[in-house]
Amino acid sequence: MSVYPIILAQDKFTHRDELNYPYEERGLQFGDGVYEVIRIYNGDYYLLNEHVDRLFRSAEAIKINLSLTKDELKKLLLELLTKNKMTADGKVYLQVSRGSAPRDHVFPLNVPANMYAYLQDLPRNLENLENGVCTITQRDVRWENCYIKSLNLLPNVLAKQEAKEQGCYEAILYRDGLVTECSSSNAYLVKDGKIHTHPATNNILHGCVRMRVEKFANDLNIPFIEEGFSVEDIAMADEIFLSSSTSEVMPVIKVDNKEINDGKPGTITRKLQDAYIADANITSEDALKPSV
Repeated sequence: MSVYPIILAQDKFTHRDELNYPYEERGLQFGDGVYEVIRIYNGDYYLLNEHVDRLFRSAEAIKINLSLTKDELKKLLLELLTKNKMTADGKVYLQVSRGSAPRDHVFPLNVPANMYAYLQDLPRNLENLENGVCTITQRDVRWENCYIKSLNLLPNVLAKQEAKEQGCYEAILYRDGLVTECSSSNAYLVKDGKIHTHPATNNILHGCVRMRVEKFANDLNIPFIEEGFSVEDIAMADEIFLSSSTSEVMPVIKVDNKEINDGKPGTITRKLQDAYIADANITSEDALKPSV
C-alpha cells in the first residue's frame, strides 16, 4: 500500500517526502498521542463524523489541545482526498501527538500538537469477507483505558503478530475469563439469534463500526446484548464475527483451531454484512455482496 503523495501536516498540505519532525517528538518517544483510521470507499470517507468525534474525545482524555475545530479538520480531510485525486477504496491514517520538545515525562509548555494525515489504497478483502477467518485467543494485558485510541499499541502488536505466526487473522483478547475485544477490532458472539458483545466500558475501544453494527442489529430486530461472554462460550457459539474500519463485518469460522458451528459464516453475520454494504454505499464491481 503506497502512500499518496500529498500529506496533511498541521493545517497545511505538503509532499510526503518533505514531511519532517524532530527526533525529540513525543509520539515517537512516549507514544504520547492519539490516532484514527478512517475507511474510504470509492473516494469517499465512511463514518467521517464518528471518527473525528472519537479523535477529539481521545485527545481530550489525554489532555491534548487541538488547534483545529472538528469542522475545520473534516474540511481539510476532504481537501486531502481532492488534492490526491483519490477515487479508489482506501483509508486515511490520522495522528496527533503532544508535539516536539526536549524529552521529559512532564508535558511541555506552549508547544503545539503535531498532526498529520495520509492516504493509502486499501481494496476490500473479499475472500475473507466471503469465507471467514481463523483467530486465536490471548490474555488481554493492555492498560485500563482502552477506550482512548492512543499510540500505545505494543500489546496489540504482539497479539496480532502471534496470530499471524499461527496462520490466523486476529487475536481475540480476554480479561478475567471474559472476552473484551481483539487486537485491532471488536468481537461478537451470536447465540440463539442474539448478538453478545462486551459493553462499551474503558476496557474496549468504542468502535465506530461497532456503533453501526448495533444500529444494524436494531434495524433488523436482532437483540444486541452488551454483556461480556466467556472464552468457554466461544465453543458453543452459533456465530462469531469481528468489526473494524478495515475488517468491516468479518466472519470468524475457527478459534484456536476449533470450528465455529459448521465452519461457515452464519446467517446473522451475512445480514450485518449486507447492511454494512448498503450503509457504506459500496457499489463498485469489485465489491459485490458476499453470497449466502
